[in-house]
Amino acid sequence: QAELVESGGGLVQTGGSLRLSCAASRSISSFNIVGWYRQAPGKQRELVASIISGNTNYADSVKGRFTVSRSNAENAVLLQMNSLKPEDTAVYYCYAIMVRTYWGQGTQVTVSS
Repeated sequence: QAELVESGGGLVQTGGSLRLSCAASRSISSFNIVGWYRQAPGKQRELVASIISGNTNYADSVKGRFTVSRSNAENAVLLQMNSLKPEDTAVYYCYAIMVRTYWGQGTQVTVSS
């Protein structure tokens, strides 16, 4: 069993930055796959970034602006978001896979124009 708790969301202006953190209740290294999804109002949940076997993957819409990483010191999955745009506005969910998929509760990110 594991729990994931996100933090770091908020309101930011276009061009600003936010750092999301997803703290795990067990060693983050124990998960095979970790990453982030997002869901904007009226839209389907979208995969934003993931780490699979040490390799990072990004949605085309965030490449070059977002960076996903694991932090052993914080026991967390991080998402550094730079050059934010209004279309990045969404609820961001972290996930981690170890036998089954675990989800965080979500954190709201709002980018004003």
